[in-house]
Amino acid sequence: MTTSILLASTSPFRQALLQKLGLPFITAAPEVDEAPLPGETASALVTRLAIAKAQALAQAFPDHWIIGSDQVCVLDGVITGKPHSVENARAQLRAASGNRITFYTGLALYHPASQQLMHCCEPFVVHFREITDAEIAAYIEKEQPLNCAGSFKSEGLGICLFERLEGRIPTRWWDCR
Repeated sequence: MTTSILLASTSPFRQALLQKLGLPFITAAPEVDEAPLPGETASALVTRLAIAKAQALAQAFPDHWIIGSDQVCVLDGVITGKPHSVENARAQLRAASGNRITFYTGLALYHPASQQLMHCCEPFVVHFREITDAEIAAYIEKEQPLNCAGSFKSEGLGICLFERLEGRIPTRWWDCR
């Protein structure tokens, strides 16, 4: 008997991460309001949303292990989202230049039939090197990171923007409690 895995996301980035394990899985889009609650910290936000996304699909997939996830980046104490435009991406990367961004990744694994729930939040700090406007423009043109929190893809050319990284691998759901 095989265990059915459901990724509660249609994100191509999350799908690519799960595909690397070579396990069969299906995807479905959870309907979850992602707006932060008043005064909610970044770590509380991503943990709440990861759990909500996993549990949102429980009724439709009661026998699956459901993976829910969410990620935000924080720059100068402010949660920044996906830029959605070149202008916003340029502004986010200018602000990140010479600074550090902390990513918070929330991950939840839920099995509705047994009511088992494991979840974690993992911070990961990216230290940016000083980046010129020309480098920012070239990077945005090549990677088109308009649907990526922080305006970069660390699994792609974005790694060239960094001075150093610190933290544990944020996609390790086996460390969830």
